Parts: sequence; C-alpha cells; structure tokens
Amino acid sequence: MVGECCLLRNWSGYNTRWASIVLPRLISKGSNVENTIAVTIFFGANDSALKDVNSNQHIPLKEYADNLKSMIQYLKSIDFTEDKIILITPPPLYEPAWEKECIAKGDKLNRFNSTTGEYAKACVQVARDCGTEVLDLWTLMQKNNQDFSSYLSDGLHLSVLGNNFLATQLWSLLEKKISTLPMLLPYWRDVDNQNPEVSLRGKS
Repeated sequence: MVGECCLLRNWSGYNTRWASIVLPRLISKGSNVENTIAVTIFFGANDSALKDVNSNQHIPLKEYADNLKSMIQYLKSIDFTEDKIILITPPPLYEPAWEKECIAKGDKLNRFNSTTGEYAKACVQVARDCGTEVLDLWTLMQKNNQDFSSYLSDGLHLSVLGNNFLATQLWSLLEKKISTLPMLLPYWRDVDNQNPEVSLRGKS
C-alpha cells in the first residue's frame, strides 16, 4: 500500500494577488516537503474578470503571470522542486449561462471566454518558463470544439462532471509521481490471512 493524502485549499473568489500573499501562511518550510508528491496552483478564472465590470477580482494579465511565478519561486525557496509543482489553467467560460447568473445579481456579463483563454495561455507559458508541469484545462475542455457547458455548473464554476474531468486529467500527471512512492504496507493479496501480524507488523 502506497501512502497517499490529499490536502485541499480552496480560496473561493481569490485571485493570484491575494493568493501570493497568503501562500506562506498555508505552506511553510518544514511542511513535510520530502513526502509531498505534488502541489497544484489553480488560478485565473477570477483574475480574468473584466476590469471595467469587476475591478475587485480583476488582475492585469502580466501581473497574473508574475504572481504565478512568485508563487512558484516561493515554493522552490522552501524546497519544493519544479517537478512537484503543477499549474492548472482556468477552465473555459460558458458565457450564456454565466451571463444569466450575472443578470440575476443585477450585473452585466463580467467575463469573456476569449479573455479567460489569454490567461490560460499565460499560465501555460509560465509553466514552460519555470520548468513546471501544466494542465491546460481551458484547451482540454474545448478539444475538437466539443460542448463544454456540462463541465460547468453555472458557466464559471466546475460541475460534478467538470470536477471529474479535472480529476481524471490530473491523475494522469500524478500517477507517474505516485509510482515512485515506497510501499508502506503490503498489497492486500500478499497479507497472510492465517497470521496477518507477520505481514502487517513484521512479527513472527
């Protein structure tokens, strides 16, 4: 049995400017780095909000890229190597559904899929520049011009189907890393059913 644990940090509504400020509070030196397989950085959907409509969340494209680089550099400074860092681009935006959400709140459409795409491209470029892996969710969800609306619950946030899609794509990257983990416990078929202590505790 390989030891696996997943720690989730969901910063709802945050952009990369705020995330780069709080990151050291959440992951610090000595955070069990040697036993960490991967850290994911998943931002862009809020950064790409239109400045004239949603200035609170909007982050200029260049600053978005610089903030991603800053977070990568911080992680490297506390001994996370590039091969342990995975950037995830924002997913595509389904404008018809998200516009309905905005109108229901008395606002107008505050994001465009084309703009989100520019942030996704910037995220991919940062990964290339910094030597990290990247999961280009924006491109993958629109591959072959497929209808991606079912991947989003409201046009912006991932639905159950969208989260499953992300998990599947991310697992393909994590699986290679997990294969290098040491076995902590024997595979269940290898446990001596008559005397499990021998297999599980190493006692005779």
